[in-house]
Amino acid sequence: MTEVRVAVLGASGWMGRVHTMAYQTFPHFFGASDGTARVVALVAADAQDDLAFRAPGARILQDWKAAVADPEIDLIDICLPDNMHYEVAKAALLAGKHVYCEKPLADTAVEARELADIARQKGLITRVGHAFPRNPVHDLAKEIIDSGEIGEIKLFKGCQHIDVFADPLAPYMWRADGNLAPTGIVGDTGSHIFSFMNFLVGRVSSLIADNFIVTPTRPVVRDLAMGEQATLSGEEKWSEVTNPDGTNMLCRFANGARGVVDFSRIATGRKFVQTYEIYGTKGSLLYNYDEVNRLRFYSSDDKTGRRGFREIDVGPENDTYRSFLPLPNFALGYNESKIIEAAEVIRSIVTNRQMWPTFETGHHLCQIVDACMESSRQQRWVEIE
Repeated sequence: MTEVRVAVLGASGWMGRVHTMAYQTFPHFFGASDGTARVVALVAADAQDDLAFRAPGARILQDWKAAVADPEIDLIDICLPDNMHYEVAKAALLAGKHVYCEKPLADTAVEARELADIARQKGLITRVGHAFPRNPVHDLAKEIIDSGEIGEIKLFKGCQHIDVFADPLAPYMWRADGNLAPTGIVGDTGSHIFSFMNFLVGRVSSLIADNFIVTPTRPVVRDLAMGEQATLSGEEKWSEVTNPDGTNMLCRFANGARGVVDFSRIATGRKFVQTYEIYGTKGSLLYNYDEVNRLRFYSSDDKTGRRGFREIDVGPENDTYRSFLPLPNFALGYNESKIIEAAEVIRSIVTNRQMWPTFETGHHLCQIVDACMESSRQQRWVEIE
């Protein structure tokens, strides 16, 4: 049994907590034959009193550079604000560490390309944190697509919306700061839809996008986490929103398919909606996160008069699902997807085998983000190399 020693950077935040839990939990479901993880360091600039209880025995650090320089650490796990991803990932790779970085991989495709090149040259395992497609239901969708059951894909439609900034008085947070998160909702939420596009359909070759800001300034409330509510005193300082709140996009794929995509953080009443529709020459697939382990499948091979969408509840016939639950439709949620992701990261390191999505994947997704930003600025179609 091989043990991978991990440092989680940004450990006090939501995603840092999720990753820390996932490393400690995945052997309960997937066993230890493909390796285990030990969280040996938790890095947080604002280390909380209870941080040590989340990974017993782990050292608590305030400087990520100390973790990168530590020869006893094998994997650097980056759960930091977007603007730090490139700097930290590059330092970790140059220090010979494997890297698992939350999305978006970098602020620009140029930075992402450099990271992917360094990782390839050094023979290191990389992973970008796109957990949603690792839900087993999307393995089924990919199996159906790859087998040709829906024919040649002609149209992809996807969306993801939340309402954390729907209220004009919703407090300012770092995700609205163009310095800390230069691409705003495009890199934050859009990249989730882009990951589905890449996993299920393929590379995007060109696009046209319209990015928009709905509420240009917001009140600042200190120490407020995502999703938390605040009562305003009327004395707050107001800060300018300097990155996109939402995007509408049309795209073309390298295989000839077309795409219609929209996403935002201002969709009033939409606490979390994520859907895709994939239409082919012989059938189609529909997915809605509200039915998280259910896929709808239409086949033109069905007899005339019997054609219609069938509901398929993914269950224990899928090895990954069976590791968690013995019955279908019990629902694997977001945390389970992160556990799957953590297990795959460790398996990749132990077996020295890259698994989707690597930094190469992250580079293409950053290309899509870049193209959205450029297209919206110039109000034109943009080609992606």
